[in-house]
Amino acid sequence: MATETRMVEQRSNRVGHMSKVQYVKRDIKKRKCRDIKRPVPVVPMALQELFVACKEVFKGPGTVPLPCEVENLCRILDNMKLEDVGLSNNLPFFKHNVPVKGSPRVIYTTIYKCDKFSLCIFFLPATGVIPLHNHPGMTVFSKLLLGKMHIKSYDWVDPTNSDDPTKPCEKRLAKLKTDSVFTSPSSTSVLYPTSGGNIHSFTAITPCAVLDVLGPPYSMEDDRDCSYYKEHPYGSFSNGGIAMTEEEAKGYGWLEEIEMPENSRMDGIQYLGPQIIDI
Repeated sequence: MATETRMVEQRSNRVGHMSKVQYVKRDIKKRKCRDIKRPVPVVPMALQELFVACKEVFKGPGTVPLPCEVENLCRILDNMKLEDVGLSNNLPFFKHNVPVKGSPRVIYTTIYKCDKFSLCIFFLPATGVIPLHNHPGMTVFSKLLLGKMHIKSYDWVDPTNSDDPTKPCEKRLAKLKTDSVFTSPSSTSVLYPTSGGNIHSFTAITPCAVLDVLGPPYSMEDDRDCSYYKEHPYGSFSNGGIAMTEEEAKGYGWLEEIEMPENSRMDGIQYLGPQIIDI
């Protein structure tokens, strides 16, 4: 979603709605015999299958998964549930009637991360927002595990040098890809370096949990930092020589790069769900 070093603030003391993001506790009955074998943690098959597939698919910067690989990852993600990552819809965070004081922050946790891909979960309280941002040179799979959210996304009309950090900030024409409300369980969405809605925003209508697979992950060192944008209606500026009707113009907008918005800052928490086996 966004660079961890910029967006995620690690906090050791959880406050407010953060304390409501908890993991399912499994009670183990004690046996009276002396030789008690500790149970071996079981990784949900879907989570381990996802990890193994990601290791095979993501080859590093400059590569995009093949269509058959995209289909396989989507199949795995489509079948994943909250329980696969140690969560439950009975947790306080997901209760619609639990009030959130002040401006609700999004919470973020990392399941796994390497230089080729990362697996992470975003927890959005009701009315929580991840503002319009891009994914430079990245392929991203997003699975809405729980909740209802509005997603809006764009692609550049001219993707040439779209993520060149040396270019001055200017308003650029983008084509609207998605502007809809999604409710879980919904199909996995996929965005690519120059298509599929690479620039998007999330707005939670109810408390939401989103599982993201990013390949490769954000990296300031490798010039894959996150940029943020402000939308302007198509009619606000010159059309750049593109003639279109009023109805067609609704499918376009001008995006202006801006500084990191205050509501883009996230609170990071430790992942306490099932641990994958790195083989």
